[in-house]
Amino acid sequence: MIGAAALLAAAAPAAAADLTPVRIAQAGAPLAQSDWSVTLSPYLWAASLNGDAAVLGIHRHVDVPFRDTLKNLDLGLMGNLEIRRGAFGAYVNGEYVDVSSDEKIASLNIGTGMKSYLVSAGVFYRVYQSELGGNTVFGAPRVFALEPTAGARWTRLTGRIRVAGLHVSDSESWLDPFVGARLNLDLTDRWNLFMEGDAGGFGVGSRLSLNGQALLGYRTTLAGYKTMVRTGYRVLHQDYRDGGFQWKVTQHGPIIGASIEF
Repeated sequence: MIGAAALLAAAAPAAAADLTPVRIAQAGAPLAQSDWSVTLSPYLWAASLNGDAAVLGIHRHVDVPFRDTLKNLDLGLMGNLEIRRGAFGAYVNGEYVDVSSDEKIASLNIGTGMKSYLVSAGVFYRVYQSELGGNTVFGAPRVFALEPTAGARWTRLTGRIRVAGLHVSDSESWLDPFVGARLNLDLTDRWNLFMEGDAGGFGVGSRLSLNGQALLGYRTTLAGYKTMVRTGYRVLHQDYRDGGFQWKVTQHGPIIGASIEF
């Protein structure tokens, strides 16, 4: 059970991500405080894992390319919801990944699996905005904007093993506060660069968590709604330890998604 649980922890991503959409600034000066927007962002993060994991003191090196996770994937759901009013905004990001595999050793059929949950919630405020000249295809001025952000990220890992009709599972969870910043740059009337980074944990949950991503977006419409199709790269490092449990793993890989404004 112990060794299998450690291997399970090394076989599936803790799912992460914070693909946070940015609403295009309104024409003129500051965003009107009466303006509301809701943006939904489904996405996929093709993360590979590198690092070390342990269950009850039994350590395993983690080196799992995304193709291995994809081969054993049962279900994966990732999405972000953002609400903005003027310069203020809030977001909730949810991610769920379920992987499993079956192997036959001697005469025994052994099944292993891993469920990972990650929920992030935060707020942000646009402290700086500068118009760059010209408008986007949606009629708003091109801008450079900076938004500090703060929130919390909850992670839960659940491993399971099945041998000859016997089912055993174990789980671990933690909550990390974080602070960071988001940068939004309109390169052209259609192309946009979004970057964000945050640091968290601080011994409250994990010892340290580091998150960063850069996304190149293209403005278009989907079913008549303003849409930003995005692709880029994301890295999430978590160092959590509790007794004999350890999750010191870096997840990294390309990310693709779309932010649809309602």
